[in-house]
Amino acid sequence: MRIAVLGGGHGAYAAAADLGEQGHEVALWRRDGEALAPLAESRRIGLSDIEGSRQVEIAKASTDLGEVVAGAELIVMPGPATAQRDIARALAPHLVDGQVIFLPPGTFGSYLVAHWLHEAGSRAEVTLGETGTLPYLARKQSATDVAIVVRATRLPTGIFPTCRADHAFAAIEAAYPAVERRTDALDGALMNAGPIIHPPLIIMNAGPIQHFEHWDIHNEGTQPAIRDVTTALDGERIQVREALGYGEPHFPLADHYASKGEEWMYGRQAHAPLVESEHWRESLDLHSHRYMREDVELGLAFLVSLADYAGVWAPVASGLLALGSAIVGIDFRDTGRSLDSAGLAGLSRDELATRLAQGFYA
Repeated sequence: MRIAVLGGGHGAYAAAADLGEQGHEVALWRRDGEALAPLAESRRIGLSDIEGSRQVEIAKASTDLGEVVAGAELIVMPGPATAQRDIARALAPHLVDGQVIFLPPGTFGSYLVAHWLHEAGSRAEVTLGETGTLPYLARKQSATDVAIVVRATRLPTGIFPTCRADHAFAAIEAAYPAVERRTDALDGALMNAGPIIHPPLIIMNAGPIQHFEHWDIHNEGTQPAIRDVTTALDGERIQVREALGYGEPHFPLADHYASKGEEWMYGRQAHAPLVESEHWRESLDLHSHRYMREDVELGLAFLVSLADYAGVWAPVASGLLALGSAIVGIDFRDTGRSLDSAGLAGLSRDELATRLAQGFYA
């Protein structure tokens, strides 16, 4: 299958290497031409994982977005949610009927990107899907090398609009067999792990993050008190899911750390290799890092808005959102994603379900 991968981050390089190794014809797009130059010249990504190290050839690496997406059956956008609007506007002139866009994860981007594409003039009948996490725990090692520490084994995924779900799932599952079909795009968005795991880790570790040059929030930064807050926050997410009528499995984050019970998105005990790799011992800027600007400002704000809509009391989510706002000096309730900013707050539950099923402009 011809696949376009959009982005220059860890997830994009991991996706290009992994999908290329599977035998797909992969083209990678990145805006930064200077950073992309070594890969554009070699068309080879050095991939290291549990199987060892090897070189994976891809079909193309280019800054020309139209060239990269031309003929692509599947377009994978693993970049942060903060980049989705700009990419959607750039992508709009190049799309054609039948293409599928996959956002791993999306932060309700499947719905919003559809709106931004239309706003930018695209009338192509494209279908979008989003899941709860990146398909990889990965870190780039150089301009042409990436290390994949863990691959996802379960990817709960929702489609927008649902009326074209079979078509979209056929394309996405051909690239990611770990996909598990969910009811709709909001069901998929409420599987997003980032706004659950990262806000407690960066806010409750704010002192050591700013004091030490490098800090591993997943190692010494993951202590029992922080885990307790994460579990409480995840409980609020699950309450919102249930209040909106979404059933099990809810993929509770506690399963990520457990050695028994239900398998989580990255399988059992995926936390251990993440810590052992030392790839996440890094310097974090609390004002600009995606854990704050994507997972708190956008993702957690969206969860709080859904809790308000569903009538669920969510003091942990609201409190963490307020603390993140105080650290950055911006009210994330005003700048973050919400049902109101998506134009959905005035819809009834039935009207919302119809919109998700039939499409934005149905």
